[in-house]
Amino acid sequence: MKTAFLFPGQGSQFAGMGKSLAENFEVAREKFEQADDALGFSLSKMCFEGPEEDLKRTAYQQPALLAVSTAAFAVLRVEAGEPDFVAGHSLGEYSALVAAGSLEFGEALRLVNKRGRYMQEAVPDGVGAMAALLRLPEGKLDAVLAEAAQGEVVTPAGFNSPDQIVISGNRGAVERAVELAKAAGAERAVLLPVSAPFHCPLMKPAQERLLPDLKATHFADLRVPLVNNWQAREIRTGDEACAGLYQQVPNPVRWTDTIRYLADSGVEKWFEVGAGAVLSGLLRTIVAGAKCTPFGEVRDMEKLDRNTLPS
Repeated sequence: MKTAFLFPGQGSQFAGMGKSLAENFEVAREKFEQADDALGFSLSKMCFEGPEEDLKRTAYQQPALLAVSTAAFAVLRVEAGEPDFVAGHSLGEYSALVAAGSLEFGEALRLVNKRGRYMQEAVPDGVGAMAALLRLPEGKLDAVLAEAAQGEVVTPAGFNSPDQIVISGNRGAVERAVELAKAAGAERAVLLPVSAPFHCPLMKPAQERLLPDLKATHFADLRVPLVNNWQAREIRTGDEACAGLYQQVPNPVRWTDTIRYLADSGVEKWFEVGAGAVLSGLLRTIVAGAKCTPFGEVRDMEKLDRNTLPS
């Protein structure tokens, strides 16, 4: 029976996240102190107190979520030991690489701070959009996107579960896709409150700006294998880790395939490490009967039933 630690991405943030861990565990408090030092401003105060508006800004949101996940991992690792696999949703792949020993925490913070800024600046405000398509009948996606495009960009941004596909691109094309998806039988199709059209070709300028930063960063070989977003395959080397972070920027997150790969590899114990419980909800719709234990606050210690922890 194997264990996977899953690390969440954008959208999981909330004011107050990580505060109880920092107040109760020295290893967690040290991570937030390291984050403040690495970035040159009080990221910890932003996590613990907000305001929410700052936490919604991509350049702050990304390092904040990374810090909370890394602090939570530092505590969970003591309680649960090393996982057999790690995986992270979009931004969460950086947290997973820190946990796997490939990426130094301070370097990861500086990378995601720049990544967030590059993504925000890649597309002018109002030009892009994202939407979630819920229970779109199988086989309908390609036709919906082709009809919606009309010379603009609209592509899959995330295959989050069999019931949820996220799309991204030019606002007009995404809005057309929403209406076409409803007409094609989607149970729901809704625009998402995001600040940029992530994981689509409009992010290529951000990808190219990030490349020199990635090349200047040392990626060690992984202590624990990671299943990446870009290919939904197991990686173990620093070079593969770097390539995955580069390629994930304009490409969709293959989360459904990632989770299925982990389940097929024998994973039966799942932990969501960081803020919120978004990935725990997705897991239940991908793997029948699977249960994921979220861990990001002191109150979550009660959920770590000794019978569910890895040996």
